Amino acid sequence: MASGTLLYAQSGGVTAVINASASAVITEARARKIKVLAARNGILGALREELIDTSKESAATIRALAHTPGGAFGSCRVKLKSLEADRAKYERLLAVLKAHDVRYFLYNGGNDSADTAWKVSQLAQAFDYPLTCIGVPKTVDNDLAVTDTCPGFGSAAKYTAVSVREAALDVAAMAETSTKVFVYEAMGRHAGWLAAAAGLAGQTRDDAPHLILFPERPYDEADFLAQVKKTVERVGWCVVVASEGIQYADGRFVADAGGGKDSFGHTQLGGVASYLAGRVKDQLGMKVHWTLPDYLQRSARHIASKTDWEQAQAVGKAAVQYALKGQNAVMPVIVRTSDAPFRWKIEAAPLSKVANHEKKFPPAFIRKDGYGITDKARTYLQPLIRGEAYPPYGTDGLPKYVALKNVAVKKKLPAWEG
Repeated sequence: MASGTLLYAQSGGVTAVINASASAVITEARARKIKVLAARNGILGALREELIDTSKESAATIRALAHTPGGAFGSCRVKLKSLEADRAKYERLLAVLKAHDVRYFLYNGGNDSADTAWKVSQLAQAFDYPLTCIGVPKTVDNDLAVTDTCPGFGSAAKYTAVSVREAALDVAAMAETSTKVFVYEAMGRHAGWLAAAAGLAGQTRDDAPHLILFPERPYDEADFLAQVKKTVERVGWCVVVASEGIQYADGRFVADAGGGKDSFGHTQLGGVASYLAGRVKDQLGMKVHWTLPDYLQRSARHIASKTDWEQAQAVGKAAVQYALKGQNAVMPVIVRTSDAPFRWKIEAAPLSKVANHEKKFPPAFIRKDGYGITDKARTYLQPLIRGEAYPPYGTDGLPKYVALKNVAVKKKLPAWEG
């Protein structure tokens, strides 16, 4: 019989389905008679001993969590350094884990979160503390290594493809006397997965999006403007989808916002769509509209992919199962077994092979001219946005999302001064 407490935490930018993973974690742990605490605001909550008792939530509430977007327990962007550099934090974390008899630590996040989970597993080993650490995959960027895809991406990809198709119909209707060019900015710092997903909105070269700018290809302004001009001359209008992370040949971000770096050490990006729109207007004299969906891409639970929703729950359930089996320092990953029909399964992968590895958009998925996706990309992407997982709606016409009580457990240690 398994004993001890399970600590679950969310990290990094949330997704439309991260709470579906949380719901699955809590549901599976309850079925195994394991107590689940959740850290408020990720690893920060663990350090501050701000822990939430999930047993105070009803089964109905936990089920409803599966269709609620956001991060139910709060998230954070904090990356622990090495054991030597951040020793005081690690010792505090270990003290909190011991105080609450935590024997299982599940960290739900992306690349940097996998690294944190890996480091915590090394911490427990170094201090001979019985702790099983599991990384639970999540990111809209789809840049985690090993896994076929990452929960969160499919829903953001669906939102992107749907939004681009709908906006394109608007542009086409107005092009004769108004907007000639529309620029859509997609998330994606170093990997162009989400921008590529927009390519699903059309089938031919004359369908929107006409041009996709990938961070994997250097941005050439002269060529880009020439392509816009040719497209408008051929089609009558042009839809551009640009990844926020596109760079010049010298490595500078086109959208470097000048806001320094975040706590993960990432350059603050933003504004590539407005920049490109300005260049098109100034250089080509065309009327341009642009959009920056930003958080809308990752919070759009109302149009989530059923595939994504199911995979998010599958990795959450598997994470608990792996933890109780003592499979330390692993992550449940998605393995595609067939494209047609689309089939997949969950397997365990070592965190050491996931942490600090970034999966870029493959060259074989980018069209030869550099501005679109190939059939191989379409074969990979299309199943990930398939199916609808609509939330229930209320009489007010809005989705019925749930808010947790998030009752805190009593602290047992002195306040953390870190």
